[in-house]
Amino acid sequence: MKQPDGQSPDSAHGRARGRAPDGRTERGRQTREKIADALLALLDEGESHFPADRVAERAGVSRRLVFHHFADMAQLADTAITRRLEQLTARIKPLPTDGPRAARVTALAEQRARILEWMTPARLAILRMDQPSERVEEATRQVLDFARGRLAEVFAAELDRVPEDRRTDLLNGLDAVTTWGAWYHWRSGGLDIEAARRAMETAVHALLAATDPPSPVS
Repeated sequence: MKQPDGQSPDSAHGRARGRAPDGRTERGRQTREKIADALLALLDEGESHFPADRVAERAGVSRRLVFHHFADMAQLADTAITRRLEQLTARIKPLPTDGPRAARVTALAEQRARILEWMTPARLAILRMDQPSERVEEATRQVLDFARGRLAEVFAAELDRVPEDRRTDLLNGLDAVTTWGAWYHWRSGGLDIEAARRAMETAVHALLAATDPPSPVS
């Protein structure tokens, strides 16, 4: 994963030694990223198999250069999926943490729908991996932990109304209906993007309604 400042470990190491990466190192990094992005482009187009020749053609490099930078196609796929998970952070914008609940729910559902749809090819590729690498598993955990933390921030006003044990259960429910598993269930079940977004929004509203105080009896 990238360092907190957005730089790669290689570049951070270079700074620690008091010098910038040399031109050859930088060109190698750019070529690796170009090859990984070529695989991701094929993935986004619905491909499930990635022959080295097709990846090389899409990247505009030779097949030999692909295997110069990657030991095999499994290592390339691992690098590409990790890169896609890291790219996710650039698509996450701040969400409102106060104000009307309806506005907060709508903002969350719109952002999650956009991001989860974009992430679907990579998530399916992870599911097809016989054994995802530690890099992929760690990147996935970081994404899921971040998403859960964001829910706790956006709906803190509602979560703080209930006891701690119920708060955990409610957060688990919110997490379940706003992550990729639920999204893929709706999309693979035939819902278009807008209908799936509405389903998410409805589910979030229903869960949060459990935090409302009882209506006074007339």
